[in-house]
Amino acid sequence: GTKLITCVFQLYVQPWLAELVGSALFIFTGCMSVIENGQDTGSLQPALAHGLALGIVIALLGEISGGHFNPAVSVSVCLVGGLNIILLIPYIAAQLCGGLIGASLAKVISPPQNYFNTSGGAFNTVKDRAQLWPAIIAEVVMTLFLTLSVCMGAVNSKTRTFLAPFCIGLTVTADVLAGGAISGACMNPARAFGPAAVAHYWTYHWIYWVGPMIGALLTGTLIRLMLGDERIRLLLK
Repeated sequence: GTKLITCVFQLYVQPWLAELVGSALFIFTGCMSVIENGQDTGSLQPALAHGLALGIVIALLGEISGGHFNPAVSVSVCLVGGLNIILLIPYIAAQLCGGLIGASLAKVISPPQNYFNTSGGAFNTVKDRAQLWPAIIAEVVMTLFLTLSVCMGAVNSKTRTFLAPFCIGLTVTADVLAGGAISGACMNPARAFGPAAVAHYWTYHWIYWVGPMIGALLTGTLIRLMLGDERIRLLLK
């Protein structure tokens, strides 16, 4: 009886908690870096804060849950056989709940004027329809880069590296520096959902689900068909 409870706890409860806590800490840091961003730093402050925070929570919690903290990452890892499909919905739920917790904490400690000016760290870069397609394409490409970094650095046996947390964090930093001005460089529906819900800012929110999920599907397809090791490619047969 005790062994079964321990087994269930380690296989299902611990990973869920790790995703919840990691997502909350990462998204809190991300929101605060935007809310408190000075005019002179541009994308640099959010880029560094998101990349560093993500790298750290992956290094700390990755051995428990895989260190996803992002529904798009969970989808891509699931597609390449690195996550049991039973855990996919619980992982995404944990990440979204973590997003709500992180964004709520950011609201509690932020000066109201800064919070209001930045929509609470929600993604408010896209203001009209002319920006729509560039933003969607940017999210697809940047999420493809991020999920490729995760799947190749942490899941694919031939390319797996102990530097994976570092690589994944740096990919986020590079993406924010590259595409921050086009779409806000979200790449993470949980990072978009938390502050959108807390600040009630839903304008063009769907972009940050559609773009990242397409990117995740492209990565999964690319690795399953071409870049993956033999075990991953055999999953198709």
